[in-house]
Amino acid sequence: MILNEETIRLILGLKIRSSRADKGISLTELAQQTGVSVSYLNEIEKGKKHPKPSKIALIADALDVPYDQLVSLEIDKKLLAVARLLSSDLMKELPLEHFGIDISTLVDVFATAPAKFGAFVNTLIEIARNRDISVEQFYFDALRSYQEMRENYFGDLEQLASTFIEEKNIEGNGTSLIAQLEQVLLTDYSIKVKYSLQKNEQLKELRSLFDSNNKELLINDKLSVEQKAFILAKEIGFQLLNIENRSYTSVWVKVESFDVVLNNFRTSYFAGAVLVSCDQLIEDMEGFFAHKKWSAESLDEIMQKYTATPEVFMYRLTSILPKFFGLNQLFFLKFDRNKSDKEVHLSKELHLSGLHNPHASFRHEHYCNRWISIWLLNDLEKAPKEQWISGIQRSSYVDSTNEYLLFSVARRTPTQNSTVSIGLLINQQLTQKVRFVNDENIPRRLVNITCERCRLTDCEERSAEARIYLKQQQQEQLINAIQEFLNR
Repeated sequence: MILNEETIRLILGLKIRSSRADKGISLTELAQQTGVSVSYLNEIEKGKKHPKPSKIALIADALDVPYDQLVSLEIDKKLLAVARLLSSDLMKELPLEHFGIDISTLVDVFATAPAKFGAFVNTLIEIARNRDISVEQFYFDALRSYQEMRENYFGDLEQLASTFIEEKNIEGNGTSLIAQLEQVLLTDYSIKVKYSLQKNEQLKELRSLFDSNNKELLINDKLSVEQKAFILAKEIGFQLLNIENRSYTSVWVKVESFDVVLNNFRTSYFAGAVLVSCDQLIEDMEGFFAHKKWSAESLDEIMQKYTATPEVFMYRLTSILPKFFGLNQLFFLKFDRNKSDKEVHLSKELHLSGLHNPHASFRHEHYCNRWISIWLLNDLEKAPKEQWISGIQRSSYVDSTNEYLLFSVARRTPTQNSTVSIGLLINQQLTQKVRFVNDENIPRRLVNITCERCRLTDCEERSAEARIYLKQQQQEQLINAIQEFLNR
């Protein structure tokens, strides 16, 4: 096992703390016996400081352990699992600092029960391997947790976008907005924008590519106006934030670190805030929620005011509704249906204030066809002239008291159709804010997560047998039978 300097400090601290605990000596008592201050001993045990040999000798004498035992790279069995963890690639991949966690905090946990904690972490690693969770997926899951911790609202980026709009006098929409963003890139950062990426046979599937050597932003000209505006605004975000640790393409060719993933999110957030300004969206949604009746046309009119795709617009709502309307019990889902295989995939998911009923399923399961997210995709195929269609639903979940109000927008692209949906938990807060929540024209459906886990027997929309539910029922019946036999 190769140990770096930081790991050596951490292991020394763990050894000292473990020995001190075995002897029943407090930090204060150890400080009195060695003449080393309590604060410095505390930093040693947390792996923040590596003392001089003379101080290690004093500590070894006070703990009645050999000096060589403390400084040796040999590790006893109790600390072996922890040492392996600290020196593993996993520790390099964990974005601890972004969650406000110092490595010394983990050391405290390790020291309390190193063998048990090591076994627990090894179990998590094995689960990840068995479920084929890649490093990339780990980073994206960590990012989602990072967003959920902050209710997906980032005031510094909102302020940066607001200041940018004001200072650059950004106004208008469509091609006019694109021209303004192009001018900012050229004037402020000497970046030329070229709409020629589709001409390169090997790169034609990309939406954009930033050539830092030639200071050129290459964009696929087949994109919509809204998509082009987002790419331009995002590149301005990279430049404004002076981000060098970044992705240069519109798709993830290779994910090298969590910082790259986080920087991509932050610039995307900035772009969304530029295209859909916070103050204007609050005003629009206040007027929309004041309606006594649901109106898809009203929602469409609001979306058309912005040079933003339905996904960007709906995603902005996940930041604005919790912060300014108090509607933080929500989820966001994006489903894609490829035109080639017709299969539905959940490509994006966000949950605020806990994991809500609709969430990603295990592999090879079929999402409930009663979800508006799913049946709106079917409706879109029947409306070939529409670029997008919107709808609403009140969803009650089988074996749950939760009911959600779902807004959903289905949109077509050349390669796939997609739906983006926001679900709001129906509670007193929602009832006070959204006047049309009880509109009798809003469809009400009893839904579930997947067909495989659903007990409903009279579902005409079922796509697969309830194999998982039936297996669970058989297991419960067996457990009850065993209990009845033992209690006879």
